[in-house]
Formats: sequence, structure tokens, C-alpha cells
Amino acid sequence: MEKTHPFIPYQPWKTPSESETIQASGDFYQFMDKRRSVRDFSDKPVPKSCIENLIMTAASAPSGAHKQPWTFCAVSNAEIKKQIREAAEKEEYLSYNGRMSEEWIKDLAPMGTDWNKPFLEIAPWLIIMFRKSYDLESGQKKKNYYVMESVGIAAGFLITAIHQAGLVTLTHTPSPMNFLQKILHRPDNEKPFLLLPVGYPSGGARVPDLKRKSGDEVIIYHE
Repeated sequence: MEKTHPFIPYQPWKTPSESETIQASGDFYQFMDKRRSVRDFSDKPVPKSCIENLIMTAASAPSGAHKQPWTFCAVSNAEIKKQIREAAEKEEYLSYNGRMSEEWIKDLAPMGTDWNKPFLEIAPWLIIMFRKSYDLESGQKKKNYYVMESVGIAAGFLITAIHQAGLVTLTHTPSPMNFLQKILHRPDNEKPFLLLPVGYPSGGARVPDLKRKSGDEVIIYHE
């Protein structure tokens, strides 16, 4: 297939040796293995410039046909955070009291969660990711491709960047999440995908004592 768009030489940021690659991959695994979902936040401020760096890291993720089908809303306004908490807790209460199956609630028990979400007001920032099924150009709909996959990859970039910055977060997905579209005045082509509170952990933060699956449980080699 003939390439009709300009290409530029790829310039790797680093060309490591094999031993350096093994060392770097191991170091990064150990670093990421310490990442945890945290629900106990400090209200210590996080600079806006840091949040922008985190979001722009997420926006560097690959996407279908390079459509970049995402919008990130960064909220520090106390009144808006209060509105989000009230709406989220309303949906969470209904979920924990009728929507969710007994099996689901039992599986969540080790996490110690319930419908109360105080972190939505305590965390200095909330980052809400919106997925865009289409864009609007001069009033015309322009289709986006592999939207869920693309936004999911960007979410992974964002969570990794938050951890690398020494901050904490958790993936919050109250269902349904349409209230976020209304509160944040987003257009019809944007649908909420994920809410991430971002900040420092509180002094007494605690997390569940969980174990991750081993390599033997998650990797199948075909050599």
C-alpha cells in the first residue's frame, strides 16, 4: 500500500544492550508491582502543572487511526467535586442495595468498599476520562475507531504516570456514569469512561492485603 502521508525517521530515546533491557524491565516490574489502588487520600495540594503532565502522558497513548478519541476533565473545584460525590454515592447506594448480585458483593468484601465515597471530595483532583465515539468537524460526524481499546490503553498510561509521580489513585466507575456528562457539561459525543481521584495518600492510608497472580498463572509461552 502506497504511503501518502509524510513519514519521519524513528528516533528511539535509548538503545540499550540486552543486559540493560533485562535490568530495566525487571526494575520497572518491581516498581509497578508496588502500585496499589488507594482510597485514603490526603487533601495536600497537587500542582496543576503536574496534573497536566499526567494527562498529556495519557494522551500520548496509541489509538485507532490516531483519532485520539478522548477528553480529560481535571476537577479541583470543591463545589463540582461535591456534586460529583453526591451523584456518585446515589448510584453506588442503589448498586449496593439491589443492583449488584450477592456474588459480586461477596467478591468485593475483601476490598472493604461500600457506597460511601469520601475520597471524591478529599482528593485534590479528580480526572474524568471521556470516550468519543465520533468527532465533529464543521458540523459533520467523523467516526472514531477502536474507541474502547484506545481509551483503555490511555487509562493505563495515566495510572502508570500517576504512580511514577509518587501519587495515588483508584479506578472509580459508578454505574451508570451519565451524571458526569451532565455535571461537566460535555457534548453528546462524549461518554464517561473512568473517574480517577488523584493525590497523595493520607498518613494512615491502608490497603487490602492482596496477592497478584504469578507468571505461571497469566503467561502462556509459544516458543
